[in-house]
Amino acid sequence: MLNFLRNLFSSSPVSSEATDPAMKFLLVGLGNPGPKYENTRHNVGFRVLEQMSEDWSSCSHGHMARIKHRGKQVLLLKPDTFMNLSGKAVRYWMQKENIPKDRVLVIVDDLHLDFAQLRLRGKGSDAGHNGLKSIDQLTGGNNYARLRCGIGRDFHPGQQADYVLGEWNSKEREGLPELLKTAAEMSLSFCGHGLQNTMNKFNQGKKKKKKGKAVEKEEKKKEE
Repeated sequence: MLNFLRNLFSSSPVSSEATDPAMKFLLVGLGNPGPKYENTRHNVGFRVLEQMSEDWSSCSHGHMARIKHRGKQVLLLKPDTFMNLSGKAVRYWMQKENIPKDRVLVIVDDLHLDFAQLRLRGKGSDAGHNGLKSIDQLTGGNNYARLRCGIGRDFHPGQQADYVLGEWNSKEREGLPELLKTAAEMSLSFCGHGLQNTMNKFNQGKKKKKKGKAVEKEEKKKEE
């Protein structure tokens, strides 16, 4: 799978000096560090980034890989700050590499989307996600792109934490490779073709059933 993506996007390792700073992008996968969380739903952001590189190095506030895609330098960041302090790592690398928010993409798990459903947005509310909440607080707002990876919500009231920190079930593991592959394609398309073009190409999804006005209003509020 990794080789397929490398060939598809012609991405290659690159040093920090190899590309004009104006062409830098920062892709941040959200998750928790350590083997305990490696295969949990909450770490899907880490897994997406791992599709794009095997060449990871320890860095301030996490682990990083650098690749080149369509003449642009792309920094892949897996924060080690734990989910609730993700903003600390994002702010540090935005400032260090002088990367503005319009060239930042955060890849995050989302309970409000069915498993394997993917949705790219240019901004939005944190929808109760502590990682996004931390980034909003420490970078001065929610005006950055995020790729929401659906993990579903197959849990009873009061079991949300156990669900997101739980490992994928057997059915999910079957569909996970396709989810990760498509999410990696979308992430690199964001860098190479821009937000709007990537949204137009990938944000199609399944035709939705007609919903009541109250439900539609609540969903619109979450995406604003």
